[in-house]
Amino acid sequence: MSSFYLATSQGYVLRLLVVPGASRTEVAGLHGDRLKVRVAAAPEKGAANKKLLDFLAKVLGVPKKTVSLTTGAQSREKVVAIETSLDLKISLENLLPDRTGQA
Repeated sequence: MSSFYLATSQGYVLRLLVVPGASRTEVAGLHGDRLKVRVAAAPEKGAANKKLLDFLAKVLGVPKKTVSLTTGAQSREKVVAIETSLDLKISLENLLPDRTGQA
């Protein structure tokens, strides 16, 4: 199990490092105990945060209303909560790039 997420009684909590202003929105891999996500939106007026939440909902297959930013609205280090009864462990692990060949 990866350290960037934690299962809770309400769903999951994700620890993220977000890089706004990227050419496209994508998962860039692990950065310490956080999942690094590049976001194709400027960090202005919440645009990057909205794009991040929409992206996570899409790739995890959950409704947008279940994904919320709990801390880090003005920071690159963010915590996102996903309220769901679904088991997302496999989907979360699949977000990580293929780690074969890495030490």
